[in-house]
Amino acid sequence: MMSLRQLQYLVAVADHLHFRRAAEACNVSQPALSAQIQQLEENLGAQLVERSQRKVILSPIGREVVARARRLLTDVEALQSSVQEQAPPLSGTLRLGVIPTVGPYVLPALMPRVRTEFPRVSLYLREEKTAELIAQLRAGQLDLILLALPVAGNDLQSVALFDDPFVLVMPVGHELTERQEVCEADLVDRQLLLLDDGHCLRDQALQVCALSGAPHVADFSATSLNTLVQMVANGLGLTLMPTLALDVEVRAESGLEFRRFEDPQPSRQIGLLWRRSSARKEDFHAFAETIRRQLRSARSASPARSA
Repeated sequence: MMSLRQLQYLVAVADHLHFRRAAEACNVSQPALSAQIQQLEENLGAQLVERSQRKVILSPIGREVVARARRLLTDVEALQSSVQEQAPPLSGTLRLGVIPTVGPYVLPALMPRVRTEFPRVSLYLREEKTAELIAQLRAGQLDLILLALPVAGNDLQSVALFDDPFVLVMPVGHELTERQEVCEADLVDRQLLLLDDGHCLRDQALQVCALSGAPHVADFSATSLNTLVQMVANGLGLTLMPTLALDVEVRAESGLEFRRFEDPQPSRQIGLLWRRSSARKEDFHAFAETIRRQLRSARSASPARSA
């Protein structure tokens, strides 16, 4: 008999058209995922996936099985959710995805509050880039995502949490530190350092750059905000950073300063995202309120955030 896990793996392969990335999304080894797909094909007596060294293609019957598997997995999720609805608020398992430019700056302080307010919940975390998290959400591997909005898709629903303004980060003593505030025009002809492709923060920063006309985006990029600030501190350029990250990344001993932009300040909107079909909407709104309370406490205690 086929298993739900085998169907989940098949859907992941259909989403990624790549066995390694599908295995990473399912948090299993590639050989284990491949073996389960092969077992599913043997059980059904049909080839579902055409394999080659360069690409993965679903067979015609494979596409049909994937479509049916998606509906079946959605029904199973609805069954689980209907049972969880009868339980106390935010109890059971909650699988939360978070983007790398939010997680390190929200989760460490948030987790103790969640454990206190919702002692019955078991929270599992996964940090990935936006596109990967959304794929996992749609595949039923995640329940909820904390990320930058908006996200397109009629099958998804979101709630905004807060606006996160961008600031310009530069080495101590840089000529722009003489200003109280900066504007987009100050980016013209500056060497700008950004995160690498796939990070939504890079796309948002490029939108700010477009307002300035012609900044010079460096040929090299970083995989994390921490790497970015080290590059800036070493005089390699300037960077845009969300206010959310300032307390961690721009400390007194970091050799960095920041300046806010003139109003209207460029910013990103952070929120929660879930499948519209989920029956746990009340839980997700309760979780959103917990995040808001934690952020209000953090802002009141942080001069950098409240300035």
